[in-house]
Amino acid sequence: MLVKDVKQKVIENFKAHARDTGSAQVQIAILTERINNLTGHFNQHKKDFHSRRGLLMLVGRRRKLLSNLKKKDVRKYEEILEKLHLRK
Repeated sequence: MLVKDVKQKVIENFKAHARDTGSAQVQIAILTERINNLTGHFNQHKKDFHSRRGLLMLVGRRRKLLSNLKKKDVRKYEEILEKLHLRK
């Protein structure tokens, strides 16, 4: 889980307008932050397979959001890949 302050900071960086909390860009950024946190968890707990399944579900959800964003707006897609340092 993300701490409330970290989540607010991510939303501030990726929001499209003043009250934006659920656009694709914000959701992708929040999922990326959660994925990065879980990746660090697996360095210590190599046999935590239940959490690994959750990680794979998060990665799949982010992938779907990214492909949907790519279909709708390629410019925003490339912009978010660059900001989050994702490779595609």
